Amino acid sequence: MSGGFFALLDDIVAMAKLAAASLDDVGLAAGRASAKAAGVVIDDTAVTPRYVHGFSPERELPVIKKIAIGSLRNKLLIILPAALLLSQFLPWLLTPILMCGGTYLCYEGAEKLWEKFGGHGHHEAAPVVGGPDEKAMVAGAIRTDLILSAEIMVIALNEVAAEPLLSRAVTLLIVALAMTVLVYGVVAVIVKMDDVGLHLATEHSGAVAGLGRGLVAAMPKVLATLSNVGIVAMLWVGGHILLVGLNDLGWHPPYEFVHHAEEAITHAVPGFAGETLAWVTNTAASALLGVIAGAIVLAVIQAIGRLRGRAAPAEHTAE
Repeated sequence: MSGGFFALLDDIVAMAKLAAASLDDVGLAAGRASAKAAGVVIDDTAVTPRYVHGFSPERELPVIKKIAIGSLRNKLLIILPAALLLSQFLPWLLTPILMCGGTYLCYEGAEKLWEKFGGHGHHEAAPVVGGPDEKAMVAGAIRTDLILSAEIMVIALNEVAAEPLLSRAVTLLIVALAMTVLVYGVVAVIVKMDDVGLHLATEHSGAVAGLGRGLVAAMPKVLATLSNVGIVAMLWVGGHILLVGLNDLGWHPPYEFVHHAEEAITHAVPGFAGETLAWVTNTAASALLGVIAGAIVLAVIQAIGRLRGRAAPAEHTAE
């Protein structure tokens, strides 16, 4: 009887060690996957403040909270189940779906460039607290987040593609929670730095107060700059998705051209400087492809809109 009891204890200890090792493996996999997705996290962090810019200070954190909740829903309720099902049964569909999202990012970035430089910008009225402007901005941010979150999750999935289904699911869950907290925590800090500066300027004196006044003066420019960086990031990320996706689907020339350019730069300029220039080259090429793809989609959508606009009066006249 006692022998059976101690044998049972040995089995429990062995199972506990196995579970601990599995948790360690999942933790390491989540760390690797998060590191791989770091570039997209930077883009997501740069894009999001554009949707908060212009709101009154008391609405900034509530808006970020709404977007963060929407982002978590995107990851846990839409992307995670879809990614696991596709990776299990239709893995070849992941690349085309991701490319559709990349095309949407390119379109949105091109549209913002057209509004900014094409003389067709929309006049932005002051946001109304709790009104349709806030709802529209939150909805737009969550739609954009869906694409960026999808890339984060797919990159993480590719890192653990050989793992069992349960390990993949747990890893993606950890990545989803960690990336959401990281991105929107940083965004919250960025958009509230002017309030921190105001507190330092009014509650302290000397150098601390000077620092506070500097923060207050600088943050509007920082937010405006981040808004522009967000547009570039959408084009960069969207273009890179298309560049890699086209290569995965069998059309290699664009990717090979960029890859050869990177190799030529690293051979010509050794060390960190060469690696940096190679990264800039890849980024610029991805952004250029994003501008081209986004401009094509934008032109098609505008042409369809004009055709519909012409068809509507004709239908009205016929009636």
